Amino acid sequence: MKDCFLKTCTRRNFLKNTAKLCCKVGLSSLVFDGLKTEAASNTTTTFEPAYLKLHKTGELQKRAEQLWAIMESCQLCPRRCGVNRLKGMSGFCRTPGATLVVSAAHPHFGEERPLVGNGGSGTIFLTHCNLRCVFCQNWEIAQLGRGVESNIDEFAKMMLQLQKIGCHNLNLVTPTHYSALILKALDRAAETGLRLPIVYNTSGWERLEILTLLDGIVDIYLPDFKYWDSDMSAKYSSGAESYPAMTSEAILEMHRQVGVAQPAKDGIMQRGLMIRHLVMPNNTSDSASFAPI
Repeated sequence: MKDCFLKTCTRRNFLKNTAKLCCKVGLSSLVFDGLKTEAASNTTTTFEPAYLKLHKTGELQKRAEQLWAIMESCQLCPRRCGVNRLKGMSGFCRTPGATLVVSAAHPHFGEERPLVGNGGSGTIFLTHCNLRCVFCQNWEIAQLGRGVESNIDEFAKMMLQLQKIGCHNLNLVTPTHYSALILKALDRAAETGLRLPIVYNTSGWERLEILTLLDGIVDIYLPDFKYWDSDMSAKYSSGAESYPAMTSEAILEMHRQVGVAQPAKDGIMQRGLMIRHLVMPNNTSDSASFAPI
């Protein structure tokens, strides 16, 4: 497979055209050449992402191998399916074994403002999901898995290309079940000059044991917090009764690792925790009870 990307779009346009978001083979050079703007000169050059130190010591590669081994009896997410993804088995998330499937990769200008700036958030939409919410806005990607297979080297090149055209960060959407592959690609991209901060754009439903392996790698955590009511999380997110408790613990661990998000002088976020709360009709998410965790 060649490097595959889509044209720049806002969140609204992205959602409107979700069914058409499969990567188009061989278009990378045409698309990215057309996206080069003055944003490239706006990329902060003094910032050093957290993962570089671990890459230099070999620890990043070691962590990637640890996560890879976990896929032999997959425990990467709270579902803990136990399937052998290394032999091609699929668990609850329906990810095809240890294969990476990407739906789209492009500068995203509909993301949270501190991530966007002039160059956009370098967003990579990963397919499949361990939560499978009934209200999912990206269901063609998260539940149908529409995208194109990519290997580790190709994924690393995607990261580097997003940096080349001036994106301010690498925004990995729904990364939980792909964490092992992400770290392998990140290690290779760092070897070739990747210097962008990593945004871990997650539902928030994470295992503490896995987050510990991401300590010192992720620069910006961007978790959702969907529910306070476990009955609601079980009803609307495929039986995920543990969502409120586990996500609360996960967010505290994220905060321990990166602290409160503080933008740089140019207003662009480089490190820290940013929490998004989903407000749903009829107080389904129990927003009235929302308070600092």
